[in-house]
Amino acid sequence: MFVFVYGTLKFGEPNHHWLTDPAHGFAKFVGEGTTKQLYPLVIASKYNIPFLLDSPRTGKHIRGEVYEIDDKMLANLDILEEYPKLYTRREEEIDLHCDNEGTSRVVQAVAYFLSNFQPTLLERPHLDCYQSEGTHNLPYIASEDDLADAKDI
Repeated sequence: MFVFVYGTLKFGEPNHHWLTDPAHGFAKFVGEGTTKQLYPLVIASKYNIPFLLDSPRTGKHIRGEVYEIDDKMLANLDILEEYPKLYTRREEEIDLHCDNEGTSRVVQAVAYFLSNFQPTLLERPHLDCYQSEGTHNLPYIASEDDLADAKDI
């Protein structure tokens, strides 16, 4: 199965180590991709977390990375993403720009969405590509704290 990552799990970002730790399961980089559907990607919470809001046809085509993963990695990503408490997940069509064989194609990949969010989050700037150290000046702040509920973000 494939997973689409768009935030702190991308290469060079603060949580990428989750994908490279064999104790979490198998993950292999397949290529960079973009969502076929428009979505709002915003930075929110006191930890400056990137959230893909479950509001299709709003926002931008989101650029991220596609990884092939096993069930163990998916289970560990569910823990990291606090699924199903905080995020929902589902398969999305992703334009895979160029895989390891040099082929562009559309793939189905699991993506994590914030669904029960406050409507005011839609008023935040929409990104098409997240970088923790981006020009937005909102670097990700790592924490062991759980976020109480999506409605509180």
